[in-house]
Amino acid sequence: MSNIEIKKNKELDCNIVEFTNANFKLVSGSVLENFKIAFKTFGSLNQSKSNAILICHALTGDQYVSGHNPITERDGWWSRMVGPDKPIDTNKFFVICSNVLGGCSGSTGPKEKKDNKDIIHGGSFPSITIQDMVSAQVKLIDVLKIDKLFSVVGGSMGAMQALQWSVDFPNRIRTIIHIAGALKHSAQNIAFHEVGRQAIMSDPNWHKGNYDEEKSIPERGLSVARMIAHITYLSEDAMHRKFGRKLQSRDIISFGFDADFQIESYLRYQGRSFVERFDANSYLYLTRAMDYFDHSETYRKTLEFINNDNDDINYLVISFTSDWLFPTRENKEIVETLNNLSRNVSFLEIETDKGHDSFLLDEPDLDIAMKGFLESNYRNTHE
Repeated sequence: MSNIEIKKNKELDCNIVEFTNANFKLVSGSVLENFKIAFKTFGSLNQSKSNAILICHALTGDQYVSGHNPITERDGWWSRMVGPDKPIDTNKFFVICSNVLGGCSGSTGPKEKKDNKDIIHGGSFPSITIQDMVSAQVKLIDVLKIDKLFSVVGGSMGAMQALQWSVDFPNRIRTIIHIAGALKHSAQNIAFHEVGRQAIMSDPNWHKGNYDEEKSIPERGLSVARMIAHITYLSEDAMHRKFGRKLQSRDIISFGFDADFQIESYLRYQGRSFVERFDANSYLYLTRAMDYFDHSETYRKTLEFINNDNDDINYLVISFTSDWLFPTRENKEIVETLNNLSRNVSFLEIETDKGHDSFLLDEPDLDIAMKGFLESNYRNTHE
């Protein structure tokens, strides 16, 4: 029988729910005998437990969606969006954000110890999927004794999780905000991820994922992987506007391989800072989970089996004009499927030159859309 215990982790400044004797079966067929999920909450749960919002983080995110992040010593990754009187208003909503299964900020992943042993999982950690992440989140929501979430919100990999919720647990959610995602991870995206993974696995300090035993870190490989990925999060216009061909702290070129250009210096900084907060193996496992995500053939068929009268989910799908990682046409495939099945869906394409990362940046139209959608649905269900 599974044992469940919630603990406060002072070092990570979050709660951790531990599942022992859980026998949590993964899509791959592997079983986690014990696992844990690190999470943060913001705001208060109302008496009817009908105001809970689950925010799903992107690839390199964590449970620190708002407030102070003790790992980076910075504000949470969506502090501009979540808080009192903000678009996701914690005066009104109870916000939950957990570190995904396979992550590296307190949840069970490759950097955590194996069952009742003093050995790190490392490269022996089993393969995980988006479906596994969501199944673990459901167990967390059950521990919090919440029958139905008011909303599931996510961008990028978080959008994949939100979509998976609608497929596997449609009766557990009232609304979904799906930002910059798709029904599947494209071949181009898989290709970029593979180059990043090869950078990590080619680092001599990787040691087939068992670098903890060797007291080493594949810093160079992980840094390069981050640099490659960061390029995909931006748009050409944004890079040109911010950097152009400006030289870095000099008036002439060096005729060498130092960072002559500001964009080179910026990418190197992104790589270095990423190594300080993220685990290389987690990066491998999470990118692979994104690659495996594919509902292009199953999404419509799955929704057809859900009785329309029982599917009371209201969907908001948002894309960005300059996002070439998850372009508007891929987001529209979800909208068209929902429309064809007479589901309640709203769609917004936001014009911006900030690329895929627009959902993390200052975009007033995004704030207005999310605030309006949440408040409108809240009034309809609570008044």
